[in-house]
Amino acid sequence: MSDTAYRFGIEEEFFLADAATRDTPRRGVAGFHAAARALLPAERELLQSQIEIATPPCTETEAARASLAGQRRGLAEIGRAHGLLVFAAGTHPKAAWESQRPTDGERYHGILDAVRMVGRRSVVGGLHVHVEVANPEARVDLMNRLLPFLPLLLALSVSSPFWHGRDTGLAGYRLSAFGEMPRTGLPDLFDGPDAYARYVRVMTAAGAIEDASFLWWHLRPSIRFPTLELRIADSCPRVEDALAIAGLYRCLVRCAERRPDLNAGIDGVARALARENQWRAQRDGVRMAPVDEAAGGARPFAEALDEILALVAEDAAALGCADSLDHARSIARDGTASERQRAVFARARSAGAPEVDALAAVVDDLAVLTEGREG
Repeated sequence: MSDTAYRFGIEEEFFLADAATRDTPRRGVAGFHAAARALLPAERELLQSQIEIATPPCTETEAARASLAGQRRGLAEIGRAHGLLVFAAGTHPKAAWESQRPTDGERYHGILDAVRMVGRRSVVGGLHVHVEVANPEARVDLMNRLLPFLPLLLALSVSSPFWHGRDTGLAGYRLSAFGEMPRTGLPDLFDGPDAYARYVRVMTAAGAIEDASFLWWHLRPSIRFPTLELRIADSCPRVEDALAIAGLYRCLVRCAERRPDLNAGIDGVARALARENQWRAQRDGVRMAPVDEAAGGARPFAEALDEILALVAEDAAALGCADSLDHARSIARDGTASERQRAVFARARSAGAPEVDALAAVVDDLAVLTEGREG
């Protein structure tokens, strides 16, 4: 297979904040959304206080970087014109779910009718990465075999320590909030594409879902593209963090395709251990100690990361992702976006700021990082 077959695309969900209060906007944001859609490939989300951008299909990291950076700058400029800040994070540090307003639209209203209060509480932002697979029928097998790597990708991305104005104690609270939604979490194990198709067919016939896009797992076959879509990661304030996660995931897809023995015969034990490691990633980010069955216990995150980066070194060389993988090491060494949020909050509190103002400082820092300016 040609390496150009591993095209990828990145989708990022952002929050909007009132530039004065740093809370979610309490007035209409229709003008902002109209301007964003007119100038950028931006889409509205379930809640009015959010917006999503996406890259075109890419074969080079630099093309994805240019697309994301340009769209982020564009959103920041449009936001300033409408009295808004735009930022990437897994959760909004100050937002209260009760004050969120849903977006008008048949799909959005349909989701809220089905999931009710759970949908209104889903004030979260994710990073989604699509990687093209030459044989779409192979995606279910790849979904099974890539499952053990998902907690590590989450750990690199965590950017959601605050919820409803409070420190949750977790590095990544987003999945706890989003986990209230149905059909979320780690995908189930399927024997093959026929079994997956049967599941979708039964669920659709029962009226449980309209189509497979209502399966909101951490990893799923896309129904729009011939891709396997990663959905476990928090939205990343820094572009380079998003690119590192996308690059590593892309390499893992290629590696799993060239090595059909990798995680072959994955079973319920492996899935249960992945669930434990997901929790450890949510709680501790890159300070987690992942459970490793082969090692007979838990081991340091940096050791597990080095093993995976060695596993995909051939794929990184073929796909030109070496810089992205180097940055993954930097996240493990220097800390996650979640750790930075806590540090900003702590500095503001040490300087005498009340909690509400310290949270506002976190929002300001996130907006600066999202636009591409280091604070």
